[in-house]
Amino acid sequence: MEPTWFSWLFGAVYFSAIVVFAVVVIMTRRPVGVSLAWLVLLVALPVAGFVLYVLFGSPRLGARRLKRMRSLYPGYAQWYHHLSRIVSVNKAASQPVSPHNAIFSLAEKSSIPLLPGNQLKLFSEYGEIIDQLLLDIENARHSLVLEFYIWEPTGRAKEVAEAVISASRRGIDCVVVLDNVGSRGFLNGLWARRFRVEGVSVTASMSVGPLGMLVERIDIRNHRKILVVDDRIAWTGSFNLVDPSLFKQDARVGQWIDAMVRIEGVAAHVLGAIVQWDKALETGAEHPSFNREYEYPSQKDQARKGACLHVLPSGPDVDREMLHQILLTAIYESEEELLISTPYFVPDDALLTALKSAAMRGVDVQVLVPERNDSRMVHHASRSYYQELLQAGVRIQQFRGGLLHTKCVLVDRKTALFGTVNLDMRSVWLNYEVTMIIYDSVFGEAIFDVLHSYMNGAEEVNIKAWVKRPFRLKLLENTMQLLSPLL
Repeated sequence: MEPTWFSWLFGAVYFSAIVVFAVVVIMTRRPVGVSLAWLVLLVALPVAGFVLYVLFGSPRLGARRLKRMRSLYPGYAQWYHHLSRIVSVNKAASQPVSPHNAIFSLAEKSSIPLLPGNQLKLFSEYGEIIDQLLLDIENARHSLVLEFYIWEPTGRAKEVAEAVISASRRGIDCVVVLDNVGSRGFLNGLWARRFRVEGVSVTASMSVGPLGMLVERIDIRNHRKILVVDDRIAWTGSFNLVDPSLFKQDARVGQWIDAMVRIEGVAAHVLGAIVQWDKALETGAEHPSFNREYEYPSQKDQARKGACLHVLPSGPDVDREMLHQILLTAIYESEEELLISTPYFVPDDALLTALKSAAMRGVDVQVLVPERNDSRMVHHASRSYYQELLQAGVRIQQFRGGLLHTKCVLVDRKTALFGTVNLDMRSVWLNYEVTMIIYDSVFGEAIFDVLHSYMNGAEEVNIKAWVKRPFRLKLLENTMQLLSPLL
């Protein structure tokens, strides 16, 4: 049968669509592996590839968020200049800052200045984290700000929800921002309604409706975990508001293991401002932190020496290169020891090369990952990198006591990157995250002690045994690696 004019027309439209999408992918200038993965998908599965690219192919925030973002910039600029002025007066008492000058110099170019004089305390036991969180909430006098990826108010996490309600009843201004997917049950259930009845502001972050998905990317997540009390005490780290004894037990990966840092100092004000920014992006409301000038603690509090740190918010609305560059710089600037803890390990080529290079020049590089993972795709993709890392001298520790969820990069026990970022491309390039870059050897030793305790519950991967694993596993892992740019 000869082709009809309709067949020719359909073929021309089909070919033109492939060319247009290919040009869009190429001109977006993402990492080569990501662009190639999308091009292969568009050619191999044209219809499905087009749909997937429209939904997930670019970090689109939508016109409303972009408009709100632009309206926030003047207030942010004024807030930034005031914050820079007051912290610069207090920097001298906290010097020297860091032996890792490259990390420090790069972080100084980020969107928030160096913050001196912060009192830090690390918590790695779930019960202690909840106990101290509850105590800080109960002692709140003015304001309470929370932002979490997941809040499942069962078990002891329910106590936190009840404490927030009690705070609101005492007249405390309570603001809660939760990811629309991670906390879907909370936002769509009785707890969100109860919070609003009790006067607690509740905002769903990164929510996209059925029509909105055509102009906004639906899988950008707000992965931050922040609690701020009275603009002077803050918490951040890997811990979601869940009870590990109850959370995701059907995944059969054991209890989730997390760590959080409690901060007293100007960094608490900055973390609170980040949450308010996220709320303003969703609601269009004015940013309260930008409408007033932060007052530095009293002279007595200033006299207390504390840690210098940078707060690095990352996500699709800021310079996404900065986090990636700082991670690379931290690896390349390590001299003696580099310890990395991450539940999801899917590095890009640049990070992979940096890790191998550090190990080959004599740095003790150790990567701690959970033995079992709640994401099967990430689990297998992660293992596809092991052999070349092991051959370069990187030591891989598989934690056997549950799902190790702590996210940290510790450089020579002196500089720590601690927060919510996983070592996968979704965290680095796409999701809203927050990282504390802490220049403090005391905190570095505290982090080392926690990571060392994880190592005591881990089994180091032996390269001789690893290369002998079955062919079917190698094939599965390498197949998942092909999808790693899209994970």
